[in-house]
Amino acid sequence: MLPRIVSRDGQPLRVYNDVLVHAHASLDSMVSADVVIVSDLAISPWAPLDDRYDREAQWMRERYEAGATLASACSGALLLARTGLLKGCEGASHWGYYDCLRREYPEVHWQPDKALVTAGVGQRLVMSGSGSSWHALGLFLVARFVGATEAMEVARMNLLDWDATSPLAYAAMMRTSQLADPVIARCQEWAAQHYEADAPVAEMVRISGLPERTFQRRFAQATGLSPLDYVHTLRLEEAKQLLESGDLPVEAVAWEVGYQDAGFFGRLFRRKVGMTPAQYRRRFGVLARRLAGVATMQATAAEPH
Repeated sequence: MLPRIVSRDGQPLRVYNDVLVHAHASLDSMVSADVVIVSDLAISPWAPLDDRYDREAQWMRERYEAGATLASACSGALLLARTGLLKGCEGASHWGYYDCLRREYPEVHWQPDKALVTAGVGQRLVMSGSGSSWHALGLFLVARFVGATEAMEVARMNLLDWDATSPLAYAAMMRTSQLADPVIARCQEWAAQHYEADAPVAEMVRISGLPERTFQRRFAQATGLSPLDYVHTLRLEEAKQLLESGDLPVEAVAWEVGYQDAGFFGRLFRRKVGMTPAQYRRRFGVLARRLAGVATMQATAAEPH
């Protein structure tokens, strides 16, 4: 399906800088979609969303229930939260909107330190944080629905930043169609919640109910990775988040994500990421803390005096 721009009534939209964007379809005429992407919204972070976009929110919920992936960039998370699908889940948005989002949607676990968050059934709710992370969202979707190799090519052709923070390895793992192999999809969902557990591969074999060799073969066919490599990638993605957003010693980070041997964790991290955990923290942790500091300053400045 080709990309389509959808407006409420199919009429053109006037956006930032008075630019006129022509829509291809209305909500009523667009009854199927593989992916729905909500762009940045021109809404004040100090004003409630109210019910102005309830029709769009209902349409998005219907598309999600029909199997679509819903994605938002920056303040577009306001509309995604309005669908009610994020209750009890993690969410991400632009740092300037977190006070508003926490006030309007306290049941969502907002993650200001994460550039990209996935949630929901089959991880079909995808949110990027600040405006500069839109490319991470785009590359994530390309990797998930087309492939990591193609996403890398897109990044190179468009001169997009391609570094160790890229979520593409994580995205590529999640391409399994639940209709194609629901047994493996169920194991993936378990692993996403219990990657730090002891002997996770053995537990996935048990959950699948398959003979071990059959499980290994079907898992590799569905994900392109062995079960053990899949678990390693989940653990390393979480380790990156911990290194970016906190000051836990590397040994503690290793323990948190499931590695009792910090030396093994360090060697694996360097092999997969291209730098040591300490180097990763020095490179990306400072930026994360600066952004958090800017958000705090902005929130403080917005408080009535």
